[in-house]
Order: sequence, then C-alpha cells, then structure tokens
Amino acid sequence: MNAPPADAELLYEGQWLRLVRRGRWESCERTHGRDGMAVLVIAVTPDDEVLFVDQYRVPLGARTIEMPAGLVGDSHDVDTLESAARRELVEETGWDAGRVDVLLVGPTSSGMSNERIAFARALDLRKVGDGGGVDDEDIVVHAVPRRDAPAWLMRKHAEGYELDLKLWAGLWMIDHEPDGSPRR
Repeated sequence: MNAPPADAELLYEGQWLRLVRRGRWESCERTHGRDGMAVLVIAVTPDDEVLFVDQYRVPLGARTIEMPAGLVGDSHDVDTLESAARRELVEETGWDAGRVDVLLVGPTSSGMSNERIAFARALDLRKVGDGGGVDDEDIVVHAVPRRDAPAWLMRKHAEGYELDLKLWAGLWMIDHEPDGSPRR
C-alpha cells in the first residue's frame, strides 16, 4: 500500500481506497495497484463481435455494461499496461490477444479521484476459456456484432442496465487512432 502524498490530510483509509483533503478539496485515491491505474480493453472477435461484460456494481446498486477492464498491478508485482489488459481480457471474457496496443491514458474522474485509465486495443483474438471473472465477480460476457453494438447498448439501457460512458470512446477506437486518423 502506498502512502498518501505529503501535501494531503488523510481523512479515511480503507483496504482499497483512501479519502484525502488538500486545502478545501476532498478526493479519493486508490491504495493498491500501480498509481491508481486501470486498463480498459477494446476487443473485437474474428467474427467482428465486440466483447462487452456485465456485472453487478455495488456503488451503483445495479448491473452495468462495460468493456473488459481492471486495475494494473492489483495482484501482480510486475504488471505492465499490456499484461494487465491481456490478463483482464482472459479472466473476464475467455479471449486472449495475440497483440495489445495501448492507445491513450487519462483520468476517469479528475474532480474526484486519482484513477487513470489506459485504453488498450486487443488484436488477433483467440478463444481460450469461458471468462466470467475471478472470485465472486459474476461477469456475463456478451459478444455483439459490431454493426449492432450501439443499438444493443441502448436496449440494455432501456432494460435498466447502467452503461459505462467509456463504451462510446472504445467503440470509436475500434476503427480510429486517438488523433482521429484511421486505425493502423
């Protein structure tokens, strides 16, 4: 567990998160993993299906639709963005990537948390298992034809699922580089 920054007043520290104050500003920090870093995996199967996962998220009190994702370095001493992306993809979906390209890294909620997320594109996928997550994650995997993905997501929203807004950035990055140019 890393220590709070010297300029921060510690308000609370739990197993996974801590609440700190700098001046009048309160924020949340991850206490494990690599510097609050997470990775989101953009993955399309050889049949042109986008891989989504759904799982119950306690903070929202609802099931969510997301792209496979996880923390970097949360349970592995030596973890890169690429290795974390590959591990999370296999654990959550049962698909492995022949190649992982890290596209962009940035904050997820800069007004509240130090968490940053890396968008990673998984390429050359092959099925290696069932997925479903580890421990009690209870992840359901959805392989949705790419052309139908936005409409499918909106149907899931109408059914009461919460949608991670990063999904639309991920869908865009299937075919584009972060600068808007066509995917290389």
